[in-house]
Amino acid sequence: MKKNVFFAVVAAGALVVSMAACSSGGGSAGTAGSGDKGLIGVAMPTKSSERWIADGNAVKSQLEEQGFTVDLQYAEDDIPMQVSQIENMITKGAEALIVASIDGTTLTSVLQDAADADIPVIAYDRLIRDTENVNYYASFDNFKVGQQQAWSVLNGLGLVELDGTAIEGAPAGPFNLELFAGSLDDNNAFFFFNGAMDVFQPLIDDGVLVVKSNQTDIEQVATLRWAGEEAQARMEDLLTAQYSDGTVVNAILSPYDGISRGIISALEGSGYTVGDGWPVISGQDAEIDSVKAINSGEQYGTIFKDTRELAAVAVDMAVALLNGEEPEINNTKDYDNGVKVVPSFLLDSAIVVKDNIPALLIDSGYWTEAEIKG
Repeated sequence: MKKNVFFAVVAAGALVVSMAACSSGGGSAGTAGSGDKGLIGVAMPTKSSERWIADGNAVKSQLEEQGFTVDLQYAEDDIPMQVSQIENMITKGAEALIVASIDGTTLTSVLQDAADADIPVIAYDRLIRDTENVNYYASFDNFKVGQQQAWSVLNGLGLVELDGTAIEGAPAGPFNLELFAGSLDDNNAFFFFNGAMDVFQPLIDDGVLVVKSNQTDIEQVATLRWAGEEAQARMEDLLTAQYSDGTVVNAILSPYDGISRGIISALEGSGYTVGDGWPVISGQDAEIDSVKAINSGEQYGTIFKDTRELAAVAVDMAVALLNGEEPEINNTKDYDNGVKVVPSFLLDSAIVVKDNIPALLIDSGYWTEAEIKG
């Protein structure tokens, strides 16, 4: 399904609240500006991924531009810490919460506290599950993101264009493919993987792609907390178990740039060198180290999800709710959290490969040429 990018025009308005003491652990509570429209709590999962730092900064700055005080906290992938941080935001009188959860199934109790205090909750990029107390969801078309990751892999193998269109006279294969997925406690991991397998499965069935390990279920290929070191260890095991007979892996589905970099380390440690015979590796989030890796040929592609646009949608949702208005949405059927279908706004994403880095990342101001080449 194709979604159009919505550039939200953020409205003003909210009640003034009195501020209390600083919040607990791992965060960077924002106090810039008068904050006379009240406090909004922003809970992010970790600073170990630069994409979450960019998300947090974008949400914070856009809320502050609207006159809000922002309590921005990072929980460093510690679930009890994130719960505690959200509890603290509620105690301090937050008018609204924007939450990118670590584990979308663990916030039921604290979000009931938010509901009891009439505090609206926006799930940010990761769907919050198993609770009715999430008002809206701001994210990307995550099934399509998975398809794009698969198309980038197939493009690197010379099989399709970046939009998935088959290339006439493409090689017949077979190509050895290995699969990685994200963390099973992140709802998005399933959308990404299912989208990719929607593309790959017909080619696996036809013998064009061969998963030599036979590990094709998400439970077999998941990467806890999206950790690069976990991916590196699994890739090393795969290379030892499946490719010590002289065969080579031709392509690797990676759902996230940090995982991609772990895979690259494993390949380099096993004697692979960039050039002929180097596998095609996908990614996601256009992190600067992976953009550099695309430039150098280590990583083939990534998925660009503009955090500035996602922040604008989440901010618009929160402000609209505080104004007693209905936020703009474009999806009311795909994001069932186990209790209800959460009304959502889904943004578009784009495949980045070496040739289109200038157009997608530099011309848009997301990264500078100096940062990419530095």
